[in-house]
Amino acid sequence: MINVARGTVVDEGEMVAALQDGRLGSAGLDVFEEEPKVPEVLFDMNNVVLTPHVASATWETRQAMSDLVVENLVSHFENGAAVAPVPECAHLVKA
Repeated sequence: MINVARGTVVDEGEMVAALQDGRLGSAGLDVFEEEPKVPEVLFDMNNVVLTPHVASATWETRQAMSDLVVENLVSHFENGAAVAPVPECAHLVKA
């Protein structure tokens, strides 16, 4: 399994259990459920590769991210809502 999206996409506890009991063969991760906290058990697993969050480290991706920030700001101030809200932060938005 490879997760370079968001740590919350994967049930981290279940993933660790699956890695330990062999239901999951290996994992490559650069995001974690409670970043920057990485479950200690992952450090000693030979079938896990851990990296800092570098999945977006291309010029094109960073430009697209910057463009989306501007789009979100414009949309927020024109319509009161972002075009790409972050679900984990919904509780921070005033109703």
